[in-house]
Amino acid sequence: MTRFIRQLALGATCVALSTGIAGAWSLEEAAKPYKGTQISVIFLDRPGYHAIEKMLPDFEKKTGIKVNYEWVPYESTLEKEVRDFSSNGDLTIALVDLVWIGTFADSDYIVPIDDLKKQFPNIFDPNYDMSDFFPLLLNAFGTWNGVVYGPPFDNYSGLLFYNKKMLKDAGYDKPPETWDDLKAYAAKLTKEGKYGYALQSRRGETQSCDSFMRFIWPWGGSLLDAKFKSNLTSPESQAGLNFRQDLIKYMPPGIVDFDHAEAVNALAQGQVAMITEWSAFYSTLVDPKSSKIVDGLGVAPEPKGPAGRKPALGGFCLAVAKQANDNQKAASWLFIQWATSKETAKEYVEKGGVSGRQSVYKDPELIKKYPFIPPMVESWQQGVPEFRPRFAEWPQLSEIVAEVGTNMMIGNVSVKQGSDEIGKRVEDVLSKAGYYDGKKKLAQ
Repeated sequence: MTRFIRQLALGATCVALSTGIAGAWSLEEAAKPYKGTQISVIFLDRPGYHAIEKMLPDFEKKTGIKVNYEWVPYESTLEKEVRDFSSNGDLTIALVDLVWIGTFADSDYIVPIDDLKKQFPNIFDPNYDMSDFFPLLLNAFGTWNGVVYGPPFDNYSGLLFYNKKMLKDAGYDKPPETWDDLKAYAAKLTKEGKYGYALQSRRGETQSCDSFMRFIWPWGGSLLDAKFKSNLTSPESQAGLNFRQDLIKYMPPGIVDFDHAEAVNALAQGQVAMITEWSAFYSTLVDPKSSKIVDGLGVAPEPKGPAGRKPALGGFCLAVAKQANDNQKAASWLFIQWATSKETAKEYVEKGGVSGRQSVYKDPELIKKYPFIPPMVESWQQGVPEFRPRFAEWPQLSEIVAEVGTNMMIGNVSVKQGSDEIGKRVEDVLSKAGYYDGKKKLAQ
């Protein structure tokens, strides 16, 4: 009995010690060896980055780590990062769009999280909990061929934002449920210099993803079929792309020059009644400094198409750059871990960001305050399609879709002609990359 009591006491002591050690981890202590280290990252001029900028003084005060950031337009970010990483530049953190992850991983620009954990075990918060991220987001944004490189950051789901007063004045007491409904609403709302709908469509990733792809999936179409051959001439894809052409008459002139800022501003200033945009722009639309419709803003899921509700999916991860020195790698991970932690998630959301953590959206206070949360979470839980295929070659494919997709919208080519051209050029890229002879496979 005495031996049993001694063993029990020893076991209790071990548990207490292990609990104490785990509970003793703190950002301040973990960062002490890296005080004075400078790290560098690119920020986009979007709400989530302005939110983290506001929070940065707290991180820098606690850690003594200096975070240098540069504001770069989205369309220039990939080129700037690739140039920096390929020339051993200054960036210590990679901002990785979900369609860039293959390029960055295959080029050995970024470090897997498991490798960091082996090299720097003391900087990993035992309560960080990677399983708390939405699985869809963690897989889409930060994982390549089963290897996790970074946690989700600045995450998006496509939503319908609308002017409640304009819809009510037109006789509508609820937002459109389907794309056909939206077109009918838009026809009635387009009058007296106002427009029913705006679709961000500027040439580049905005055209290829936010405009072109948005009108394929809900109709049951896709860019490629199961064998990576073009699927754009299928009846479903053609129906969606022709629908987009029909909808243009209810959009502002020069819509092919609208990026996110222009579409959001058109709704915020009362120039258009509806937009389908990323969830991240909610904070812009309810900011009295930039929006005239703060009290009249409505939020709903993206409309359903013939194949159901398939809203756009977008976002980024943050990953540690391979070119960083050891101190910078450790300091960069401490920043990434802090920026995407459970502890900072609520403040991040309240300052305008969109967290990828499941737990923060169980907060009744946030759900009540931010009406974009329920439809966004629903889309992430349902597993919406990754709008863009995650080929390492996507940047090349994107430019093809953007170029020809723009020509479709302005009428330089028909939908059928444009679809044929995109299909031929995309297949040529994939053939040269080795997808058709079995030398290369799509990453999982």
